[in-house]
Amino acid sequence: MRLGRNPEKDNTRLSVDSYHRVIIPVYIPNLTEDYFRDGLKILRLSLESLLHTIHDKTRISLINNSCCEEVSAYLKNQYDTHEAIDQLLLSRINLGKVNALYSTIKSNLEPLMTVADSDVLFLPNWQVAVEEVLAEYPEAGMVSPVPSVGSLKGSFLRSTIGFAYLNGRPNYEKVKNLEGIQNFQRSIGNTKVFDEESTKYHTIDRNGVKVVLGCGHFMATIRASVFSNSPNGPSQHKIVGGSEKMYIDKPNDRGGYLKLSTHDNYGYHLGNKFESWMEERMESIRQEPGERKINSTDFSISKPSRNYYIFGYVIQKLFIR
Repeated sequence: MRLGRNPEKDNTRLSVDSYHRVIIPVYIPNLTEDYFRDGLKILRLSLESLLHTIHDKTRISLINNSCCEEVSAYLKNQYDTHEAIDQLLLSRINLGKVNALYSTIKSNLEPLMTVADSDVLFLPNWQVAVEEVLAEYPEAGMVSPVPSVGSLKGSFLRSTIGFAYLNGRPNYEKVKNLEGIQNFQRSIGNTKVFDEESTKYHTIDRNGVKVVLGCGHFMATIRASVFSNSPNGPSQHKIVGGSEKMYIDKPNDRGGYLKLSTHDNYGYHLGNKFESWMEERMESIRQEPGERKINSTDFSISKPSRNYYIFGYVIQKLFIR
């Protein structure tokens, strides 16, 4: 039997005070296997650095993706302690990275969604930097605060290439922050030594806001409107298997949006092994509050164009080998 009338029927419109949501799926099933042994140490650094570097219009979603008891207790404590962490989602099974992300992306209203792995160290001003790029480049769908070196051969860079060449020609120049490039490469097990003279990336500039072409997945801010182009069903893969390309890269590129990175480096990919320099860098973050600037741009407005994708496809086929 139902008595009375649900008062929410008089207040049906959803609204949020925040405009930027950070989503972090966490999968640390144990702390005994060598691969996961330092997982909680790394996670602690990641969340502390995030909480120390965001502005007041930010909310955080943590996804407990079948974590062990120790990690689950830590996530619950962070949720109970910090107002900015307003969502803690629980799953007894490993949903996989993409499905975990989409469980939050599709049910929140913020126009900007930052997706990040649980082994990211957020550096001061990362949020200011990505929001500046998104404000200056309304055509951008994805922006990473961690630039990387690479070619323009990727299948999901066609809209980006088309935009760059229709608006001039990208520059091929030396990287601004070689340490950031080297740190990321080490974190993924690449022992190659990058030198200052030969390490380069492709850049464009608009009104003094210089950006790097291309964008990785481990730490990226994405316009919510990008996901309107995503597949309807869930991913069938936990990790790899093309899931991130299908559910993140392809909706962005086929929708006519750009993949860009900030010119400087504002984040570290820590990997799964704790090293002493990580705590030292965290201590410097604690001492450097950074600029927590709130941007007044309406980030829900963007201007995708299929012309970028078509022109980029032609440029890739004819000139980029």
